[in-house]
Amino acid sequence: MALRPVDDADLDALFDQMRDPESVQLAAFVARDPDDRAAFDRHMSKLRSSPDVTLHAVTLDGDLVGSIGSFVVDGDTEVTYWIDRSVWGQGVASRALAILLDTVSVRPLHARAASDNLASLKVLRKAGFTVVGVETSYANARDTEIEETILRLD
Repeated sequence: MALRPVDDADLDALFDQMRDPESVQLAAFVARDPDDRAAFDRHMSKLRSSPDVTLHAVTLDGDLVGSIGSFVVDGDTEVTYWIDRSVWGQGVASRALAILLDTVSVRPLHARAASDNLASLKVLRKAGFTVVGVETSYANARDTEIEETILRLD
């Protein structure tokens, strides 16, 4: 498994991964319309050109299986990842996060996940993140407010 920069050839696969209905429902905090390719392209262009964003493709045996990165919001650096459902349960998110944490030296790091996304919370806790709070936030995928768990890695 490896991380590498996201390139143009990855965008079609990432778009498909990020609109998988089951993945979208679980992630909850997603684009307003996951099927809007133009919005996806604008968002990815912004991410790839921002100095406050680190964005990597996650590969497994040379195949693109997701993305992972960090970004700054309100002065805090947060991590985010999206792993293709076809490789869930294989430790891909945990290994990708471990690699990312070795390359991002900023501490504390922050993360957020829908409180019912137990797999993602497990990945974050395994990496050393601790729960520092919860809040209610609007989740586009569910068209309602849900509880979101906030975590920090010191």
